[in-house]
Amino acid sequence: MRTTDCGTELDLVHEERGTQGRLAVVMLRTKSVWRAFRNRLASNRLHDLDDRQLNDIGITRHDVVMALDRSGVLDDPSLLLSRAARERARHRFARPANR
Repeated sequence: MRTTDCGTELDLVHEERGTQGRLAVVMLRTKSVWRAFRNRLASNRLHDLDDRQLNDIGITRHDVVMALDRSGVLDDPSLLLSRAARERARHRFARPANR
């Protein structure tokens, strides 16, 4: 059997699988948008915390404002906030280079 024979025997597109595949993509995107929306609401609630509480989390009020400003309406600002917290922790707990 040649490769071309095998390739022509494959039935790659089925009507049922195509519909299920499109439905799965729609559901995945809807779920992603919903998660981003929930995380945006949670990020907005971070404004209610005082600076000491934000410092306990590892972020500043400026980080919250910048994450909400830099992310679009359907984007997830929690990704930017977690990145800011990781960077701050990396610099906060790093040992001085002189030792």
